[in-house]
Amino acid sequence: MDFLQLLEMFLSGIWGTIKLFTVALIGALVLGTILAGMRVSPTPVLRIAASTYINVVRNTPLTLVMFFCAFGLPFLDIRFGATSSFNSFIYATLALTAYTACFVAETLKSGISTIPVGQAEAARAVGLTFGQTLSQVILPQAFRTVIPPLGSVIIALLKNTSIASAFNNRELISAMRNAIEVRGDLVIPLLFGTALAYLILALILGRVFDYLERKLVILR
Repeated sequence: MDFLQLLEMFLSGIWGTIKLFTVALIGALVLGTILAGMRVSPTPVLRIAASTYINVVRNTPLTLVMFFCAFGLPFLDIRFGATSSFNSFIYATLALTAYTACFVAETLKSGISTIPVGQAEAARAVGLTFGQTLSQVILPQAFRTVIPPLGSVIIALLKNTSIASAFNNRELISAMRNAIEVRGDLVIPLLFGTALAYLILALILGRVFDYLERKLVILR
């Protein structure tokens, strides 16, 4: 295998990592926002359900969550496509989403706690429901308040995608492993190349959140 073939393999792996990261990120932000809203809900059942989910999943190793999705869901005959590669992608996405959403929710909850109580009271005074107050008044400010810690959670998600390689997913680590099997004489360069690829992706995300912090963050 020549250099161009190795490069093509790595670029394919990087693209797989980006796809997995992007889909899991969207899912984690949506689920994490819902969980954060449930954590501050006036309904005790919703608060208990969200707290239980977060405490259980957050304190479970991500590898075990991935095992449950990759092997438990097929055992329950839960599949999402005709091909094994597509199912593996969905299972990995579900695991990353379920796990990362816990940290998104806790980060958002800390942002919600910084919003003055008077704003929620004023929203109720003008007739807004809890859902309207949360979506129109509280959450927009909470997101802007927690941009720096939320960036750390999202960068951690990028690195956690590497675990998906153990479950038949095509991403950067699986590309590195395949390349090492073919070119065992290039183990050290391939390891350094993989680390460099993750570093570049993480630095790009870091720059994005630095920009968002300068433009949007609310200091309290």
